[in-house]
Amino acid sequence: MSESDIRQAVPPKPASTSSQRLKDEIADAGAEVSQRAREALRASKDVASDTFKEASDAAAEVAEGASDHFRDKAQEQQRSGADIIDRLAGNIRQAAHAFENDAPFAARGINSSADYVEDAAEKIRNGTFRDLVDGASDFAKRQPAAFLGLSVLAGFAAVRFFRASEDHTASSQQEDV
Repeated sequence: MSESDIRQAVPPKPASTSSQRLKDEIADAGAEVSQRAREALRASKDVASDTFKEASDAAAEVAEGASDHFRDKAQEQQRSGADIIDRLAGNIRQAAHAFENDAPFAARGINSSADYVEDAAEKIRNGTFRDLVDGASDFAKRQPAAFLGLSVLAGFAAVRFFRASEDHTASSQQEDV
């Protein structure tokens, strides 16, 4: 057998076949890498979304807790203020009682003012600030003289309160020295 006979018996490998196979393998590897990258991206998006949702839920819980705390404190202060105003109404009624024999007309006006103060205390305790303002406006329109007298009385009480607290502060500072 000659060399030419051997060449004819074994078909030659085309050079293009091996380069085509290499191209196909590279394309397959690229597709696989691309698929894995998409899966990794999808998984990381899911993890990020879950983490963000957990953080958002935690922040909402903290905000709700703070809101509840502040609302409770505000309601506590609101009730305390209403109690003080109730005591003021009682003092006004005592003043009205002192006037009953000598000036019954004044006593009725003072009692009417005490009623208004009690209503204001109730609105402070159970209502809104707007309810209080509306009630004060209505009372001032119905009984301007009683409203003026009540304003003067409230101013007098405020001055006495501030003077008493100044005296208390000054005496406690002297004791500290």
